[in-house]
Amino acid sequence: MTTSDKILKLRKESGMSQEAFAEKLGVSRQSVSKWESGVSIPETDKILAISDLFGVSTDYLLKDEDTTEPEAEEFLPAPEKKEAKKKFTPKKIIALVAALCVLITAICVPAHFGGIKETWWALCGGKVQYPYILVHGLGGWGESTGINNTVTYWGSTTGDLTLYLEEQGYTVHAPSVGPLSSTWDRVCELYAQLTGTTVDYGEAHSKEHNHARYGREYTTPLVENWGEKINGGQRVKINLVGHSFGGATVRLLTSLLEYGSEAETNATDDETSPLFTGGKGNWVNSVTALCAPHNGSSLTCVIDSIGSVAGFTDSTEMLVSLCFGIADIASPASGVYDFMLDQFGIGKVSGDADDVAQAFAGVTSLGNDHAGYDLSPDGAAALNSTIKTVDGVYYFSYSYLTTKDGSLLGGQVPDGGTLALLYPTALAMGSYKGTTPGGIVIDESWQPNDGLVSVVSAQYPTGEEWTEFDESKIKKGIWNVMPTRKGDHGNVIGLNADTDETHSFYTQHFGMVDELKR
Repeated sequence: MTTSDKILKLRKESGMSQEAFAEKLGVSRQSVSKWESGVSIPETDKILAISDLFGVSTDYLLKDEDTTEPEAEEFLPAPEKKEAKKKFTPKKIIALVAALCVLITAICVPAHFGGIKETWWALCGGKVQYPYILVHGLGGWGESTGINNTVTYWGSTTGDLTLYLEEQGYTVHAPSVGPLSSTWDRVCELYAQLTGTTVDYGEAHSKEHNHARYGREYTTPLVENWGEKINGGQRVKINLVGHSFGGATVRLLTSLLEYGSEAETNATDDETSPLFTGGKGNWVNSVTALCAPHNGSSLTCVIDSIGSVAGFTDSTEMLVSLCFGIADIASPASGVYDFMLDQFGIGKVSGDADDVAQAFAGVTSLGNDHAGYDLSPDGAAALNSTIKTVDGVYYFSYSYLTTKDGSLLGGQVPDGGTLALLYPTALAMGSYKGTTPGGIVIDESWQPNDGLVSVVSAQYPTGEEWTEFDESKIKKGIWNVMPTRKGDHGNVIGLNADTDETHSFYTQHFGMVDELKR
């Protein structure tokens, strides 16, 4: 029997599924499948873990025969056995020399590579590069959609940002998730794409919100070996970057990876998606939020008055229309647009106004499982109660400001460089004060804004630990709040922005993240 045969035999005899086996070893189901099919062999640390899990020797696993016979040395007469134990074999000499080489290198080279750990990684093939996952906001799209061929969400008027970053040596992916979907549903879609699996919205969540549990199938993972250890024991992690509503998406994904969902594990037990089982927070290296409404947007509080003027009858419809405009699309349904609402039976919709209206109605009329609710201050507060930061993850947040003191008028008024589409919303948010139905007070501190999100909301989620950014003291597990930048909600993704400044912003931030201590 081969190693792959033995692993398959042991797993089946134990009654474990591939998912359960993978979870115990901290690897993906795809890795287990590759082991059992003979495509690859587990690394040394995984062989040891399998040995401990099933109570067999490593020799049994690695030798291509089904035997548990003792080593030949065990049959030597007592004097000979003692002598054999003292004898230096060629293998032992080679191992000793290799160990000495590693030790000498670790002492002599650290100044160049940064330490013993980095030296070891260099000897094993180099430092693993963590890919960057860019997650769009409300009404947005990723690199795989047709609209992206006309105008890119990431880069907008400055050109394709993902292409530029890849030319600079970064690995970048910009997946598409539901532009109108709730934070929870978007997270499930993002996880499926990262792992190359079928979207599982969770049994408990799907029943609560009356939609299908399973969605689209993705056969190829965006990130190979995500969460596994390669090249000298380095774990493959990802850097998550979320713009606007994408900030909530990357925050919840990281939290679910670490803490899981008790409701989902109780509802499905062995059939629970690995997303909800927890223990995988160390699959994420960093979370970066760009103009993210961590505490919701006060725009939802004034949407009725603005909507009546603009001709909209639904707050979510207006918010999405604004976000499409920010991404430089004249109409939310330019050509054929994929709303990715498969769970509600809605997928691609043509540019016909009636079809668009039906898509909006389909997601907003069935309760609160949609972006519009999560973007309100009350909805964001409910969402934040389910999200926790992860101790081993770096968190960064960027806020933008496109308003200034209104002087005699009071409040905040838009700067002259504000995108015309955002001028009325920036003005409305700059003067609004009130209390939400849930009792959240929107006071003067919410008035400075980027046209869609208040600075105070974009800095950090209320109640979570934070600190002002200090490059010499970057901390894990808390929000490192970056200095507020001048500009509106679209500038950070390249809309109506300077190309060199946009490129420099991302390369500087990515370069800093890549240099962080692992």
